[in-house]
Amino acid sequence: MSVLAELLAEGREQRVYSGAAWSVGDARGPRDRGWTGTRGWDGPPLDGDDLWDLASVTKPIAGLAVMALVERGTLGLDDTVGTHLPDYRGGDKEALTVRQLLTHTSGIPGQVPLFRDHPTRASLLEAVRLLPLTARPGTRVQYSSQGFIVLGLIAEAAAGAPLDALVERLVCGPLGMRDTVFRPDAGRRARAVATEDCPWRGRPVVGEVHDENAVVLGGVGGHAGLFSTLADMERLGAALAAGGRGLLRPGTFALMTAAHTDDLALRRALAWQGRDPVGSPAGEVFGPDSYGHTGFTGTSLWVDPATERYAVLLTNRVHPTRTGDGIVAVRRAFHDAAALLPPVASGRGHGVE
Repeated sequence: MSVLAELLAEGREQRVYSGAAWSVGDARGPRDRGWTGTRGWDGPPLDGDDLWDLASVTKPIAGLAVMALVERGTLGLDDTVGTHLPDYRGGDKEALTVRQLLTHTSGIPGQVPLFRDHPTRASLLEAVRLLPLTARPGTRVQYSSQGFIVLGLIAEAAAGAPLDALVERLVCGPLGMRDTVFRPDAGRRARAVATEDCPWRGRPVVGEVHDENAVVLGGVGGHAGLFSTLADMERLGAALAAGGRGLLRPGTFALMTAAHTDDLALRRALAWQGRDPVGSPAGEVFGPDSYGHTGFTGTSLWVDPATERYAVLLTNRVHPTRTGDGIVAVRRAFHDAAALLPPVASGRGHGVE
């Protein structure tokens, strides 16, 4: 059993999650991969083809679609919200830029439970439009799911296509990520890992997006809603480790993954988290130029361009409740161990299940 397998099996024993899947590799593919546990505490064992709610790992995947639109000239990083969304003209968000939304420096507050008072898509989107800014744009990194909801609307307006179609056409399709979807169908839901026993919905959530604001939006948002499998996330990790191969031109990819907010203490790239100086979810070993993203359900994807290594972790740490914080230590330990794995001299590593 590998170090990663032991570490993640221990996380299940500590009831941080019922199941976990992982992959660490490079542009050639996985070096160490596997899964442990069950789809739910009373569910079947994981089999490697399981479907996971990516939660906020949706953000950089949607961000890749946005950058593909930028590369094509359909959208500009300095385009304003008002340019593409007429309803925002005359309001406090009219002059916000695509760049500010991507770097979480727009001043739009995040983690606001709008679903509680706004049960329809139209009313929730109106509530997003009217949310008062809580920081002057460009002056503070303030993580904002609501900002990525607006970003998704801009992408749709600029491209004249729904966000789920854009993600499929510009990201998932080119990489062969056939199981990375919003609103999974019945066949995929049958393979889904359980998330929260949701008080708002009054039942355990399986194969339906965990994020409540995304539920009200119909399951598709720039901030959350994507589901994926280990194999698909390996494809994405390998493409990122190869410098965006199959996704973006080298210059566009370098711009996307470079730090844009070093003067604001927290390091953020375009749609990606950077490695913060203190308290990074990626631990202490991945390099200073590494980037990635985490998801509230217990997911993460991290890439170090210096070593050309990716690390994928998929868990259901919100099952059956979201109250535990054990995932913080598990995630950091996982990323440190992943960064310390010796490189493969030639050929691919073998899987560990």
